[in-house]
Amino acid sequence: MFTNYSFTVTDRFLRYVQIDTQSDPASKSFPSTEKQKDLSRVLVDELQALGISDAALDEYGYVYATIPANTSRKVPVICYCAHVDTSSDCSGAGVKPIIHWSYAGNDIVLPDDSSQVITTTDHPYLLEKQGEDIITASGTTLLGADDKAGVAVIMDFVHFLVHHPEVKHGDIRILFTPDEEIGRGVDRVDMQKLGAKFGYTLDGSERGTFEDETFSADAATITIHGVSAHPGYAKNKLVNALKVAAGFLEALPANGLSPETTEGREGFVHPVKLSGIAEKATIEFIIRDFNTRKLGEYETILEQTLKAVLTKYPGATGTMEVREQYRNMKEVLDLHPEVSEYALLAIERAGIKPVRTSARGGTDGSRLSFMGLPCPNIFTGEMAFHGKHEYVSIQDMEKSVQTIVHLAMIWEEKAEG
Repeated sequence: MFTNYSFTVTDRFLRYVQIDTQSDPASKSFPSTEKQKDLSRVLVDELQALGISDAALDEYGYVYATIPANTSRKVPVICYCAHVDTSSDCSGAGVKPIIHWSYAGNDIVLPDDSSQVITTTDHPYLLEKQGEDIITASGTTLLGADDKAGVAVIMDFVHFLVHHPEVKHGDIRILFTPDEEIGRGVDRVDMQKLGAKFGYTLDGSERGTFEDETFSADAATITIHGVSAHPGYAKNKLVNALKVAAGFLEALPANGLSPETTEGREGFVHPVKLSGIAEKATIEFIIRDFNTRKLGEYETILEQTLKAVLTKYPGATGTMEVREQYRNMKEVLDLHPEVSEYALLAIERAGIKPVRTSARGGTDGSRLSFMGLPCPNIFTGEMAFHGKHEYVSIQDMEKSVQTIVHLAMIWEEKAEG
């Protein structure tokens, strides 16, 4: 089926990554940056050029589009989703993508900053990519494969189906979202307008990986109030909130319960921001575990630690506020086993051994699943995301395209006649 097909995913990817779409966690607008729409407008134009007449960009930066069914079978409407924004952790402006043809297995020195070296020691997956074609940035920016690889894969998928009407499928909905990197990716999705029953995000890493389980996540804010006094006359009066905050952080477990000391299915409590003055300090945490019930246990540890530390600083007070971020998609997907079964079968039909994994993080699919759209995550090849060492294999992206073409066919095959 793909023998004579000229994949467009690489050309699309190279164009998309040169459009700066970095989101901004400090912004109060939606989307957080208007420049994300620069890519979204390009996608709408390209979809319309492919004959997808209803492709449109809404005021919030979402792109919706439909590939109409070409079968009489009763196929559920399936959504394929990717996000256009890139991480705020590293610059996404002026990205210069470089193709390393027939990669030889060596360390890759990035030309615009020779101190930036993608080593096979730090990135052992590279050794599996020998002979393939690797795309990197030039050393001064991230690449943007997270998630423009997913965007390009979906766009090539649309291109394939439009040019191969003999491939039967039901109605397919395309969704491109903003602000996934800052946890707001589906805040304004119109689920009624989307109108899909099941979905898949294209935002995974190594070839063949399939994620139908993610962390559950809460955020917590610790607020510490000290006692302000003129430092020249502060003896027995001043209680410095910054020092209380430092004591609180120091009192947290040193050998566990943190990202730097956990792996696999272990959860963690992670301080991500400390700010304040002598009178008041705040500490922001993210709290993660695959078992949702454990989040409460971690929050209790934080509360008890705060109370214990406050006893050492008479006059200081503290509070903790917790808010839910997202939940483990597996809780929903277990109710719809065919969603995962069909994806794993599609990976096999693409000639790949499936690797079922659990994501130590979340995707748009985490929240979409609890919004009524069961939505696991499929590989695209994006690796080492959020930094200057990000890379992707062209062949991995092409295999991702093949996978979701097979997936669309499987949903049609399994549907009632």
